[in-house]
Amino acid sequence: MVMTEIVKVKGLRKVYEGGFEALKGVDLTIRQGEILALLGPNGAGKTTLISALCGITSPTGGTALIGGHDIVTGYRAARRLVGLVPQEIALEPFEKVINTVRFSRGLFGKKRDDALIERILRQLSLWDKRESRTRELSGGMKRRVLIAKALVHEPRVLFLDEPTAGVDVELRRDMWKIVEGLRADGVTIILTTHYIEEAEAIADRIAVINGGEILLTENKTDLMRRMGAKTLRIDLRDPVDAVPPALAEYNLSRTDDGHSLTYTYDTRGEGTGITRLLQALAAEGLALRDIQTTQSSLEEIFVDLIKEGAA
Repeated sequence: MVMTEIVKVKGLRKVYEGGFEALKGVDLTIRQGEILALLGPNGAGKTTLISALCGITSPTGGTALIGGHDIVTGYRAARRLVGLVPQEIALEPFEKVINTVRFSRGLFGKKRDDALIERILRQLSLWDKRESRTRELSGGMKRRVLIAKALVHEPRVLFLDEPTAGVDVELRRDMWKIVEGLRADGVTIILTTHYIEEAEAIADRIAVINGGEILLTENKTDLMRRMGAKTLRIDLRDPVDAVPPALAEYNLSRTDDGHSLTYTYDTRGEGTGITRLLQALAAEGLALRDIQTTQSSLEEIFVDLIKEGAA
């Protein structure tokens, strides 16, 4: 089944006073119901892109559509479809939690729905805190209120800008459960995160941005298959002082203690060369104690991409 494109960004630019170009012609298409992880180093343009799409900052050039509505000429219709959990915690300190959330729903012209508000607050473990003033809450609880505020008008596109930065593990786990539930309801989710292992676990696609430009957008599994090298670690029964010359073609690296050899191979190749390597090791009289393989993590791939983009 072909998924509908709900966010379309074409040539989006943002130049600030002074000439700094935060976005340099960004092209990005996001499909309805998917989870897209937007990865990039600090200052890459992640927050600027989200701010432009959410109407917080005005783009300098290019176009962007959300649900078919232009973010500039059809601002109100586009913004109605969007929920945002920002990085910064900004809440009215003396307002009660339930009123804060209720007010956010009213801002979007939605009718009062106490059942929905209760369900969201319970999902976020905030129901028992509903009568508390936000200033009385811990940092993690305040973050939960921000999430509730973003969800209460039932958005179809949810932007999560570093939503779990600096929060406890329990909230992070709860957050991803909620994300999965929203995705099941057809909500599109775009998240930025420094916890790359979370993106690896939850995202459908990965977009990498650096220097205000999108370096790539690709299915997570395909990206890891295409760029993820595998490593074979060979533990030897007896240590070696050096890699035998006969094994030079395999570019093996040796641990300092000589007990292990490491072989890196490309998963895209027709053959891994492992069988020939093991035969060559036996021919050299090297007895194996153990072997194990590991695949490059998304974090390693991400770091390599950023290095390539900066080159």
